[in-house]
Amino acid sequence: MNDNLPQLAENAPARDILSAGIQAANGPVSLACSFSREDVAIIDIAHQAGLTLGVFAIDTGRLNEETYEVAEALVERYRLKINWYFPRHEDVQNLESAEGLFSFRESLDKRHACCAIRKVEPLSRALTGLAGWVTGMRREQSITRSDLQAVERDRLNGGILKINPLLEWTEQQLNAYTEEKRLPVNRLYGQGYRSIGCAPCTRPVQADEDARAGRWWWENPENKECGLHRR
Repeated sequence: MNDNLPQLAENAPARDILSAGIQAANGPVSLACSFSREDVAIIDIAHQAGLTLGVFAIDTGRLNEETYEVAEALVERYRLKINWYFPRHEDVQNLESAEGLFSFRESLDKRHACCAIRKVEPLSRALTGLAGWVTGMRREQSITRSDLQAVERDRLNGGILKINPLLEWTEQQLNAYTEEKRLPVNRLYGQGYRSIGCAPCTRPVQADEDARAGRWWWENPENKECGLHRR
């Protein structure tokens, strides 16, 4: 696998990172969209730049109503086509029949098992045939994301490119962008949420907590990834 990655200036603008990553992928590239502020900003940046970027979303079966509202707003505003992926029905059925509805709160292993079924396996299908994928991850979000690169090789998903155009953005910068552009924003942000995933695994955070403190709040910070972004 050729490891040649685009050479980008430090603190390169998100538009430049996105454009260079798509060009370097030399094939279809899609955004993994959870309808966060980050993902909405990336969709707008790609639209403004005229970049060809697909969008896929994983419906875990436990998303908030407010998340679906953002999806519908994006479809209307950008005439966006969203490719939806769902966990395999039998896998969810077997998990809940054997372990109950809230087994993911019993241990880290059981939470990983739930995420593997609801998120990781659908992601593997979503990435099939892609030359690269785009995420809204930012270094500021948590200690698990502090070593992000603008464009990197995703060894765990066949060596395709992984593009992180907002890696240097601060939360303040992100909020300012979405307000300036009047982009669709999940209503839960106004209720104290700063990172939004599955409804049972997400809650509002306090002002002195980091952005992902409300995700799997019963776990240690170094474990707060679902498996989509294993490093």
